[in-house]
Amino acid sequence: MLERLLPSCVAVHESDVDIGEVDLSAEEEAVVARAVDKRRREFTTGRACARRALARLGAEPQPIPPGPRGAPRWPSGVVGSITHCEGFRAGAVAWAEDVVTLGIDAEPGAPLPAGLLADVSLPREREQLEELARVDPAVSWDRLLFSAKESVYKAWFPLAERWLGFEDAELTIDRERGRFSARLLVPGPVLGGETLNRFDGRWLTERGLVVTAIALSRPWCR
Repeated sequence: MLERLLPSCVAVHESDVDIGEVDLSAEEEAVVARAVDKRRREFTTGRACARRALARLGAEPQPIPPGPRGAPRWPSGVVGSITHCEGFRAGAVAWAEDVVTLGIDAEPGAPLPAGLLADVSLPREREQLEELARVDPAVSWDRLLFSAKESVYKAWFPLAERWLGFEDAELTIDRERGRFSARLLVPGPVLGGETLNRFDGRWLTERGLVVTAIALSRPWCR
């Protein structure tokens, strides 16, 4: 699914089942040493997907230990992102010379738990969700908004190396084109002498999932 949302220079590996017999490094093992079985399986399969994506990219598969705030620490010259939810795990990677940053997220295609939407959205976003629900009630638009903001954070953090709250980006969802844009409400990182003030991404709903992706590509990556 993610390959349909990302440029061709991004390598992706997805799995809808857990991958067994994954050798974790000491740093990776420390993350899940005391975790419940579900969390361990998610983490392990996510790492396995990322290593297989690295192999597809032509990079040497290797451990991906956690960095600041638990974000994956990728090999030199590589950018990437990992996601996992019930029934879906994936890793996406690209060469840093092609892609500046990546953010992917997958969520179950069901409404958010009661009361959560107010914590992850802005008033104007909630107005937009109400209109989208009137036009197309089959999509869990609140979950899509949540997933898109997760992708925004994953793309933001490697560049800014600081927290980005749900209230720090305002999303606009394009229902017809399967796209979204996120306007940053806080100062963004400086790239090439210019301040980054937005992210653009793509989304789809399929197989009972909501999937979102952001690839901030170099101009020549399609």
